[in-house]
Amino acid sequence: MATYQYISKQPEDTMDFAKRLAGLLQAGDVIALEGDLGAGKTTFTKGLAEGLGITRNVNSPTFTIIKEYQGRLPLYHMDVYRVEDAFEDLGFEEYFEGNGVTVVEWAHLIEAQLPEELLLIQLFLDENGARRIVAEPKGNRYEELCKEIF
Repeated sequence: MATYQYISKQPEDTMDFAKRLAGLLQAGDVIALEGDLGAGKTTFTKGLAEGLGITRNVNSPTFTIIKEYQGRLPLYHMDVYRVEDAFEDLGFEEYFEGNGVTVVEWAHLIEAQLPEELLLIQLFLDENGARRIVAEPKGNRYEELCKEIF
């Protein structure tokens, strides 16, 4: 499958992109979010939340692993950076198959538990301070989603 790219020159661009994506998301969609510290993963997730009509403040669930927010669709925001065992049963599949949208920060750490079909979003911090958002769809649903948003 192809990869898609968007250049974000400022945090507002990242949020606007994520808001547009949120408008296309459906229950059961999974986004695997990767990027270095400070690359904009939480900013991206805040934009998704706004696009889903969530009014609560969204922040990284680093110490709680999963935070849930209610909007047009529920948002399940996971940060698995501190998960020590990639095969630890934390009930992730219930979220992946649930009635909301799941965003997993540091998703590669639980790769074996992720669904086969998902949207991988990688955020890269470029030298000039811009963010490069690279999407890699895994499955036809996500391929069509990327064609619509990029």
